[in-house]
Amino acid sequence: MTDIINILLALASVGLGAVGWLMPRYTMDLLDMAPTNSTMGLSEIRAASGALFIGLGLGAIILNTPLAFAMVGFAWGGAAIGRLTSIVADGDASRMKITFFAIEAAVASTLLAINL
Repeated sequence: MTDIINILLALASVGLGAVGWLMPRYTMDLLDMAPTNSTMGLSEIRAASGALFIGLGLGAIILNTPLAFAMVGFAWGGAAIGRLTSIVADGDASRMKITFFAIEAAVASTLLAINL
């Protein structure tokens, strides 16, 4: 069962990354972001919210070790910490932020719990 959970969550990372990589304007709209007069914002979404997660998920699947899947968990945990920081420091506990935080924390805690 652990192997199935690992693969599914790694594939979720790949899928989410594919959206950011291939659909940066959609991703920016969803995240309430807007491109400016340069394409740097689109580039950042493609890289940090897109291809990074594709590489992370595929790397874990290729290596197929508990530590590789744990690293995916650490990355999602970092995202959860960043999201929680935004909720507290920015004073905005919107439903979307809380939902994203809950998903990020759940993926992180699951991958870390079953692989460490």
